[in-house]
Amino acid sequence: MTAFAVREVEEQDWVRLRALRLEMLADTPIAYLETLETAEAHPVSHWRHRARGGPDRVQLVAEADDGRWLGTMTGIIAEGVPTLVAVYVAPDARGQGAGVTDALLAGIERWGARHGDQLRLEVNELNGRAVEAYRRRGFVMTGRTAPYPLDPPSLELEMVKPLRPPG
Repeated sequence: MTAFAVREVEEQDWVRLRALRLEMLADTPIAYLETLETAEAHPVSHWRHRARGGPDRVQLVAEADDGRWLGTMTGIIAEGVPTLVAVYVAPDARGQGAGVTDALLAGIERWGARHGDQLRLEVNELNGRAVEAYRRRGFVMTGRTAPYPLDPPSLELEMVKPLRPPG
C-alpha cells in the first residue's frame, strides 16, 4: 500500500474535491444522498463552499505521497450529534490492511469527541460491505431507520459508536 497522510480539505482543494465526489458517486451511488448527474451540475461556488468547512463540520482526505486522494470522510453536527457522512475509499485502497479507512475514521472520531459522546451515521441497508466495515470498527445498530430518499423502497440504517468510555 502507498504511504499516505490524513489532512483536512481546504477551500483551494475544491477541484480535487469535486473529482473525488464524482468518483464516489460513480463507484457506489447508493451510498450518497445525491446523484452523479446532480453533482456534475453544481457550480464552482458549491464546491468551494463544500471544501471550506466550518465550525460544525470537518472533511478529511487521505492523500498518498504521490498526491493522489485515496479516500475521504466528513463529520457534521446533525441534530446536535457528531455524524459521519460522505465516506469513500478508492477501491485499490480498501481493506483492513491498507489502513486508509481506519486512519480517516480515527480523525473523525477525534473531531467528534470534541462535540459529543458518540458518533452517528446512516448506511443504506443494501450496502452490506459498508455495514460490515462499520460493525468491525465498533458501530452498532440503533434500530432507527429512514427511507433512502433516492430509492424509497430501501432504508437508511442508523448506527452509533461511543466516543468516550462509559462512566
